[in-house]
Amino acid sequence: MTATANAQTIERFYSAFARLDAAAMEACYAPDAVFDDEVFSLRGRREVAGMWRMLATATQAKGADVWRLTWRDVKADEATGSAHWDAHYRFSTTGRIVDNSVDARFTFTPEGLIATHRDSFSFPAWARQALGMPGLLLGWTPMLRNKIRATAGANLDKFLAANQP
Repeated sequence: MTATANAQTIERFYSAFARLDAAAMEACYAPDAVFDDEVFSLRGRREVAGMWRMLATATQAKGADVWRLTWRDVKADEATGSAHWDAHYRFSTTGRIVDNSVDARFTFTPEGLIATHRDSFSFPAWARQALGMPGLLLGWTPMLRNKIRATAGANLDKFLAANQP
């Protein structure tokens, strides 16, 4: 695919994300897509799309009134791409407002689908906002990061089991 087509995939993905349209987000990923961030490490479109469906569902249920996503600096060539995005949302577990600033890196299939997606953000900053005092005190520790990863993974497994596509 061309650089322009891959940039359009990124634009289509974030436009769908802003609308919390998980089905349109899923359509941007290759069947064997890989996603990694500070919380999730997912393999295959089923897991990756399931995470976005779970997050979109939670946001629609408990935070649509504050949800806002913006993105910028979309760049792509024939194989790779990047973007920066900022999300303003209510963390469904605690009800706390989070402003997360994320740098994304992508690779693409020859067909212009996302093959790999890596989001990077400050876990301590996220934890402080999402969890309050426990996040402030422990956000830098591997213990809290591992607990959040385990909880998120278990929540995704439950969501996938209950919501087979």
